[in-house]
Amino acid sequence: MRKAEYFSKDFDWDELRVQVENDPSFSYHLLPFQPNPISISLADEAHYAAAGSHAWNAFHHRHASGKFFKERRYLLEEFPELVNCKENSKVLEVGCGNGSTVLPILRGNENIIVYACDCSNEALERVKETVYASNKASFEHRFHPFCCDFSVTAFPTWLACNPCQENIAQTQQVCFSDGRGKSEKNLNDSYSLSESRCCIGGVDFVTLIFTLSALPLHRMPESIKECFSVLEPGGLLFFRDYGLYDMSMLRFEMDKRVGFREYMRSDGTRSYFFCLDTVRNLFVGAGFTELELEYCCVKSVNRRNGKSMRRVWVHGKFQKPV
Repeated sequence: MRKAEYFSKDFDWDELRVQVENDPSFSYHLLPFQPNPISISLADEAHYAAAGSHAWNAFHHRHASGKFFKERRYLLEEFPELVNCKENSKVLEVGCGNGSTVLPILRGNENIIVYACDCSNEALERVKETVYASNKASFEHRFHPFCCDFSVTAFPTWLACNPCQENIAQTQQVCFSDGRGKSEKNLNDSYSLSESRCCIGGVDFVTLIFTLSALPLHRMPESIKECFSVLEPGGLLFFRDYGLYDMSMLRFEMDKRVGFREYMRSDGTRSYFFCLDTVRNLFVGAGFTELELEYCCVKSVNRRNGKSMRRVWVHGKFQKPV
């Protein structure tokens, strides 16, 4: 497929913004949001973690057939570093879902190692089935899934222990659990620290592909800092997610709003829609350097009803300073 099919400028985002903001039927999307008691109770971290995991478990169970998902092959064109990296480079895929990001990475680079996490055990079962069904022995050796909700819990210390986060890939000390819930032993079925009892020394890449939008806005800053902490100096974070005024945002009804530009679907899963300034502030505020940041505006046609759909995504590339 041509690259233009993946990352293009089929329409101008500013023109879309003017149309939406001047359409009375969309006016409720623009209103300030006043939290109610239900919204406040959802901010409780223990309640949020349990409700979020349950909602995503149910979501992946409903779509267990895999027909709902498609491999994101465009990512290797969007982020060619995943193909042109050094041998045995390590990537952490956060919010791996059923593996629609993991599989293209494994296929596209036979020398890359993928660590993939999700808050949903159901999703992890699906991604393991998807990878193992490929019948590629090398995939199994280069693919290491584990359960983690990075919005409420720190990444496990075997990714990058506390000393190595300060001096990554140089310090070799025994890992200890910290106060934010890090775990030393989350590698039961995914990875064995055969060479060191410390950690893997951090990762070269982190992918956040349609993951951050599923978190409440107030949890995003700490979650991004977690990603920053496990990256090696000079490492890259690849970001792609829903953009402001995407078609799916405009379809939400008023009673689905749970925050400003935040919505909750009927199944309990959430979605936030990003403008460029919000993404920039979140990642730069966590310590990253911005390399690329822009809207991806794609016009597609629904094959069933022939209607034109204007999709908006945010594409970003950020680097941890050396």
